[in-house]
Amino acid sequence: MEKELDQKNQQNDTSTEKCQETESLQDEVSQKKYEDEKKNSEKNLELTPDEKIQELEDKLARAFAEMENQRRRFEKEKDDAFDYGGFLFAKEALNIIDNLERSKQALENDQNLKDTEALKKALEHLEIIHKDIISIFLKNNIKSIDCLNKKLDPNLHQAMMEIENNEKEAGTIIQEIQKGFMIKDRLLRPSLVGVSKKTDITNEKDQQNKTKSLDKK
Repeated sequence: MEKELDQKNQQNDTSTEKCQETESLQDEVSQKKYEDEKKNSEKNLELTPDEKIQELEDKLARAFAEMENQRRRFEKEKDDAFDYGGFLFAKEALNIIDNLERSKQALENDQNLKDTEALKKALEHLEIIHKDIISIFLKNNIKSIDCLNKKLDPNLHQAMMEIENNEKEAGTIIQEIQKGFMIKDRLLRPSLVGVSKKTDITNEKDQQNKTKSLDKK
């Protein structure tokens, strides 16, 4: 019983201290506000009529500038919402194109369907659906990224592998693994690509030496 009374007394003391701290802070804020108002009042009394007019004009100009900045921010947010409001939906819709291409490859690799009329008709239907989706994308400013034979651009492409190729300049895209897309001037998803690299001369010489050694034997 005594412990409970002690705990209640401690809680009351803590509450009292918090109230006192709050009141103290409120008093400090009120005092500061009063001092600021007093300084402003004294300052206004010292200003000439022309100076007061100039001060009011400055305040008015700042208020108009802030209003203009807010208007511009609102216009930009509105334009972004209109232009990119469907960004997430478009990104998810790319899965449809990916699945169509996978289905097409699976059908083409099916030996049981090879050179059959059924395969031909199925591929034709898939191609029609693919073209319709691309057409809808284009109407909504969503375009595929043309990447083959271009230099690798980290802003548009993601290199997944290096392929030895002495005919192309190193870093040139020679294979497209997954098609990338843009929505207006914003990247929807990067192109997944394979880039060229020069053949390692050291390894090539070693291989030639091994071949010569085997020929002598």
